[in-house]
Amino acid sequence: MSGSTPFYQKHHRHYDRGYRSKELESAVSQYQSSSSSSYAARRSSSRASASAESRLSPMPKRAKPTYLAMDKENQIIGYVVPIFRGSQEYASGFSDTEEARVKESAGYMARRNLFTSGLEMERTEQTSRKVSMRESAERISLSKRIYENEEHHKRMNKDSLMHAPEFVIKPRSHTVWEKQCVRLHCTVSGWPDPRVVWYKNNVTIDPMAHPGKYKLESSYNVHSLEINRCDFDDTAQYRVSAMNSKGELSSFASIVVKRFKGEVEEALPMPRHGLISEYGITFDTHIVDGFGVSFGREGETMSLGATVIISPNLARYQPEVQWYRDDVLLQPSKWCHMHWSGDKATLTLTHLNKEDEGLYTLRITTKSKYETYSAYVFVRDADAEVEGAPGAPLDVKCQDANKDYVIVTWKQPAVDGGSSILGYFVDRCEVGTTHWSQCNDTPIKFARFPVTGLVEGRSYTFRVRAVNKSGMSRPSRVSEVVAAMDPADRARMRGTSAPWTGQIIVTEEEPAEGVVPGKPKELEVTEATKNYVVLSWKPPGERGHEGIMYYVEKCVSGTDSWQRVNTEIPVKSPRFALFDLAEGKAYSFRVRCCNSAGVGEPSEATEATTVGDKLDIPSAPGRVVPTRNTDTSVVVSWEASRHAKELVGYYIEASIVGSNKFEPCNNKPVKGTRFICHGLATGESYVFRVKALNAAGLSECSQESEAIEVKAAIGGGIPHASPTPPYGISVLECVRDSMVLAWKQPTFIGGADITGYFVDYREVINGVPGTWHEANVKSVSDRAYRVSDLKENRKYQFQVRAANMAGVGIPSLPSGTFVCEEWTIAVPGPPHDLQVTEVRANTLVLLYKPPVYQGRDPVNGFYIDIKEADAEEEAWRGVNEKAILTNYMKIKILKEGETYVFRVRAQNKAGVGKASEPTEPVLAETKPGTTEIVVDVDDDGVISMNFACSNLTPDSKFVWSKNYEEITDDTRITVATSGGKSKATFNMLAEDDIGIYSCAVTHTDGACSSYTLSHCTIIPLKTELAVELQEKGRIRFWLQAEKISANGKIEYVFNDNSLSQGEKYKMNFNKDTGVIEMIMESLLPEDEGTFTFQLQDGKATNQSSLVLIGDVFKGLQKESAFMRKEWHRKQGPHFVEYLSYEVTPECCVILKCKVGNIKKETVALWYKDGREVKGDEKLTFTEGVLKLEIAQISKKDAGVYEIVLKDDRGQDTSTLNLTEQGFRDLMNEVFSNIANSSTALKIQSTDEGIRLYSFVSYYNEALQVTWHHKDSAIAFTDRIKSGVVGEQLWLQITEPTEKDKGKYAIEFHDGKGGLKRTVELSGQGEATAEAAAIAERSKVPFRTHLIMCDLVSLHQALNLTCNISGEPLPEVVWLKNEREIVSDGHYVMKLEAGKYASFTITTVNTADSGKYSILVKNKYGTESADFTVSVFSPDILIMTSLPLPLCNDDITSSVSQ
Repeated sequence: MSGSTPFYQKHHRHYDRGYRSKELESAVSQYQSSSSSSYAARRSSSRASASAESRLSPMPKRAKPTYLAMDKENQIIGYVVPIFRGSQEYASGFSDTEEARVKESAGYMARRNLFTSGLEMERTEQTSRKVSMRESAERISLSKRIYENEEHHKRMNKDSLMHAPEFVIKPRSHTVWEKQCVRLHCTVSGWPDPRVVWYKNNVTIDPMAHPGKYKLESSYNVHSLEINRCDFDDTAQYRVSAMNSKGELSSFASIVVKRFKGEVEEALPMPRHGLISEYGITFDTHIVDGFGVSFGREGETMSLGATVIISPNLARYQPEVQWYRDDVLLQPSKWCHMHWSGDKATLTLTHLNKEDEGLYTLRITTKSKYETYSAYVFVRDADAEVEGAPGAPLDVKCQDANKDYVIVTWKQPAVDGGSSILGYFVDRCEVGTTHWSQCNDTPIKFARFPVTGLVEGRSYTFRVRAVNKSGMSRPSRVSEVVAAMDPADRARMRGTSAPWTGQIIVTEEEPAEGVVPGKPKELEVTEATKNYVVLSWKPPGERGHEGIMYYVEKCVSGTDSWQRVNTEIPVKSPRFALFDLAEGKAYSFRVRCCNSAGVGEPSEATEATTVGDKLDIPSAPGRVVPTRNTDTSVVVSWEASRHAKELVGYYIEASIVGSNKFEPCNNKPVKGTRFICHGLATGESYVFRVKALNAAGLSECSQESEAIEVKAAIGGGIPHASPTPPYGISVLECVRDSMVLAWKQPTFIGGADITGYFVDYREVINGVPGTWHEANVKSVSDRAYRVSDLKENRKYQFQVRAANMAGVGIPSLPSGTFVCEEWTIAVPGPPHDLQVTEVRANTLVLLYKPPVYQGRDPVNGFYIDIKEADAEEEAWRGVNEKAILTNYMKIKILKEGETYVFRVRAQNKAGVGKASEPTEPVLAETKPGTTEIVVDVDDDGVISMNFACSNLTPDSKFVWSKNYEEITDDTRITVATSGGKSKATFNMLAEDDIGIYSCAVTHTDGACSSYTLSHCTIIPLKTELAVELQEKGRIRFWLQAEKISANGKIEYVFNDNSLSQGEKYKMNFNKDTGVIEMIMESLLPEDEGTFTFQLQDGKATNQSSLVLIGDVFKGLQKESAFMRKEWHRKQGPHFVEYLSYEVTPECCVILKCKVGNIKKETVALWYKDGREVKGDEKLTFTEGVLKLEIAQISKKDAGVYEIVLKDDRGQDTSTLNLTEQGFRDLMNEVFSNIANSSTALKIQSTDEGIRLYSFVSYYNEALQVTWHHKDSAIAFTDRIKSGVVGEQLWLQITEPTEKDKGKYAIEFHDGKGGLKRTVELSGQGEATAEAAAIAERSKVPFRTHLIMCDLVSLHQALNLTCNISGEPLPEVVWLKNEREIVSDGHYVMKLEAGKYASFTITTVNTADSGKYSILVKNKYGTESADFTVSVFSPDILIMTSLPLPLCNDDITSSVSQ
């Protein structure tokens, strides 16, 4: 048995001998060799000896349990804690005393047997020593092995054991009676062991400062805070904070100390409504010996402190002490420490960085009130390690952290070292190590970078360095620790822990079959720059029970070739950054999921994304205005950048005049447009400039400000004060759950502009006001605000506070009680925000805003009321009888020295609404030093308005308005301010500029003036400058002024150059009509540009411009040249209408044109393909129309026709192309006329069968005709034939059958839609048609004789005769070669007595050979006969080929000499 291993040991890897040391193996081998020899002796020993041997036996019956955890490589990685673990008593069955007794008994029995069994005892002792040696060696080896493995794994991956603090048991809140003791305790886990700190109202609890009051204990991760003999001062919120290198976690608990009823000291006042006093005591708080504006350098330590006096001074009373930086509450950290010593609050910044720059505020809060104190801290860059290197970046943050990916953002430094920053490098460091690794190989300019390749579950910090051509900057402050993990897991870690149940339940899931994951969802491009593109998506719904990873694929837009980006390593996060993409190219992307089961289908591809920066650098800020403040500071304000997306802030730079060296005033961007620059040299003159920045970079610098000398402003540099309370709170509109409030501006604004207002509200229940609540967290700039989330039919009171740069003022008095119920009245609500300006002895201007509540209909006018300030309410009287539409009115009925108040009412269709709140009393007087706007016109006719003010303050600025709305568009007016004067110049005066212009000076005693720019100042125009073409192609520029005097002057300008009367330009000014014109003979390429007419009539001016460039100019130039050419053409004979054709109903083609300006000598010549075909030497027509007739057009008539019209004055030509498409179009028109002339399709019975036929007015051999039977084209055979006889088109059906029944049609093709004639051949209709044909047979034209001939000699006469009959009398046509013969001297045709037709050739010659036909027709049919004449020399043979004659008796022919 010693040579084998028990079966239950084979399944446990820790029983393998591989872990034993050589010393242990030697001891074991010796032990095994001796174990077999002693086995028999042990079997024969007594029961007591056997019991002892069983404890010392080297081969126990049951294997000892192991508590070591092994990995797959048999490496020890930790301990395994059993689920249920009892006490030692439960495991062994003995207590300590009983076990000792048994051991002693066993020893006694062994000693007793010593004398009886000496040999056996000696062996037993020898065996015991061997077992002890083995166990001791094994324990030493295992302990050493475990220690080495633990140290090894700690070095390899510290994060596998390290984890952030976690509260296993959180402290509970308590309510206790006075003078009782209370204890808060909690259990905290974490490694390294967390450091635990207790706080009371966010102030650290120091037991040494309060001996006997507090007791802190920590033992085995259980931490407690004991408070002895509680009193009212101990009522507070307590916080316990646990922190280690992995993070910090806090838990809160409250303690409420109660007093027995009746034990309140009579000396203390009773509680009152409003601000609740602390235990009935009202504390007065004062902050003295405060800290001032401070300057530090990176890496230094700075302390800010202030002495706080609290009255009355109670023992152990501690107010709430809070520190803020830029309105953000600071928490204790390694960067800032806070301390309260009882009368002094101190904030220590342990290691300054530029992130620490800002406005620091100390806030001391009691239950009665709070006091604040603020001052600015500036942090300058540390000296660069390399001369010329830039400053360090700042404010490094981590965003969108995931399993293996995080986006790092930062802000650019203000100092670039004298050369532009080339880019930034991002470094990362794993928590627990000190090694920094660089994340990007090349510098990036964008202040945002995606870092990939993180290890899931590990924590990192990041820093950023800037680089320019001189070198690398110092690294920035490291970011906060960020863990590479799934955001859902991070959210679960931040959530509350599940309660401890005292049980650990171990479950094992059934192995699930692998599932190929589905498609990722919602794939999109979240960020795209020229350096990288970031993709994000959501995991698929179908993914099985195991984790999934992702493959990313890209495709160049316009192709179908997909390329996998991360072929080797799939990513774990649903985020991915792609680098090395070609800038300017467009790509599409898609993602696949994968797990052990395989790779899933790809997601939907994204839209094409072009690689490039989507975020532009901001535009430069606007005008920079410095204002004196103190002996060492200047207030700088500027206009915000007009084109700035995702603006981060602004950097301000200052330079001593003449030094041309700018230094940054702030090293941390500010978001406002106003900043106080401190640390300036008194008496020096400075200029300032501003730069804007966002993630794309820094903008260009603004223009430099005017120089300003640093010295205290008027008032000796007294700091600004917060404004006084607003007043006059009123309701403008009310709905079911909100109310719109309005109020009046404070009477004293504190010397600085009001930046906003804060509104508070409280509910009034049964006449008792409740607690105040903030209505708006962010200040509002308007003096009106909608308070939402109110309850219907509840009563409320409101108060308003104003704020400026010095702080928030005290609140106004509570308003009246208003009921929140919806308004349903038909008339409008009251106007609001009434302001009085431009006060003079007899006039003033009243401004107001329309009502918020419009009523049932829109507001259509306003009425202004006035009364003396001390008059009764009945004294209100109207200023205007008719309602006005504007939001301002100039009141001119004042009496000097009187004091007035004003109010405004709005009206709609339903009537006049409630009046507004009255204004403050206004004294009608012109204050000393009042100035007015002066209008000036310079020599160039440029109009400007000038306003001067002598009582400026450092914060004053000129504000120009049109119709009392501030002018923001600088395209119409340019404003220039210098000192106490401001000048507004019109860039291009026009009628749109007519209006009331005013200029107000802020921070003065109402310095303001206005000027009405009317038609007296602007010359009104009926029409703007326009252009038109005249005869000979001349170009006329003209406009018409509505009114201009005889003294008016006109300046003609082209491209800023003045034009004068001359050969090229002809100017004319009709002062009676106001028409101003300039005429040019032609336009040359150098005439492309802008033409301007500048008008001046006394002080009134105006101008109008016309831009002729590009296609507009080229089109006008081309049209002018054409008109000039046409004029010259029309000076001689010319065509009024050019050559065209016309097809007559008889299908005759007529070429025609219309001419003009002809005389007797004018000649018209016709040409075809360059050869003259006809000439008209004398034109005697009266209508001026020339015609050329083509009787029977055919293919030989195709060609180019031209007509030339000429005389001694010149000639004109017109051409008509009748080839190819032109000839086809002509023939299609001929075919269309032929088709339209066709008769209805008729049926005729013949000897052979049935004939269908139709007549046309003219037949052309090129005409295409198709016969149809039952809508199908007929295939012609010997039985079914078609043909043409003269103008008859026929279809012959020989021996018709039943199949021949149906609808027949003849289709004429004319190149367009064509034309069809149809007839039905079927049933009864067919018999009727046949009978009708037979009945009408006698009416058909009929020839009764054939023509015979004799041989004749050359130059003899040939006469042919034929007898015909028919009713009505048929028409006879003779044809030669299928063309009609016209009777002339050579051919003579006669028809005598209506039945004798004769045809005579007077003199036969060889040209008379050919095919001849006679055609007789009337409306009932057609008959024809053909014969051939052949002429032989010397004789003539006449041959006739005709159908068989019906009768030959009357046939005659004769040949005469």
